[in-house]
Amino acid sequence: MKQLKPFLVVIALLLFWEAIVVLLEMPDYILPGPLAVFQSMYEYSDMLWENTLVTMAEMLMGLALGVISGVFLAMVLVYFVALRPWLLPLLLVTQAIPVFALAPILMLWFGYGLASKVVMTVLVIFFPVATCSYDGLRHTHQDWLDMAHTMGGNRFTVLRHIRWPAALPALASGLRVAVVVAPIGAVVGEWVGSSAGLGYMMLQANARLWVDQMFAALAVLAFCSVGLYFVTDVALKKLIPWQPAT
Repeated sequence: MKQLKPFLVVIALLLFWEAIVVLLEMPDYILPGPLAVFQSMYEYSDMLWENTLVTMAEMLMGLALGVISGVFLAMVLVYFVALRPWLLPLLLVTQAIPVFALAPILMLWFGYGLASKVVMTVLVIFFPVATCSYDGLRHTHQDWLDMAHTMGGNRFTVLRHIRWPAALPALASGLRVAVVVAPIGAVVGEWVGSSAGLGYMMLQANARLWVDQMFAALAVLAFCSVGLYFVTDVALKKLIPWQPAT
């Protein structure tokens, strides 16, 4: 029954959506019904598939680079205490400026291709990964660290066998957040300037008032995001069996 709950929730939302369209007599150019959206997904399946591959590539590359850079900064903050007063404000500045405001600048610097969308995705997910990794690494139980030093463990050994296993549950939380917000960076970048991707497809459909196609692209994007989250969640539970159960 637990495995069926997500499907039951989706079915309930679709029924609620259809009820709103029918009871309020919403025109298709304002809010198309689920059946119209599914029909549009079938009619434009080839176009949706091509643009989905582009957006997924941007998301996955941004996730990989964002996780690597976030974990690296967390390790620098933990092991190089002298740099901490300088790097922590820089980390906060990355979030003080809205990423949406940086999109036109990134387009100017990196062009309208894949690079600007990947950079945008990295900026969106960098903060949760870095902060969760940093909290996990610096909150390692002091008794474990003292025991490792007593037994002659060097810095690398302590990092590998003590700090990282203890920090992985916190990093897993950051990864779950990163997977959820990764589409934001990719789609916003496509909105500002692109020639492919689900965000680009949504803009083109909106300009032509093809609302059903716009909702179809949005539905595919949501499906990809939710699917990527569940795959990540299952993988993390397998790889980190000692993390607290959720």
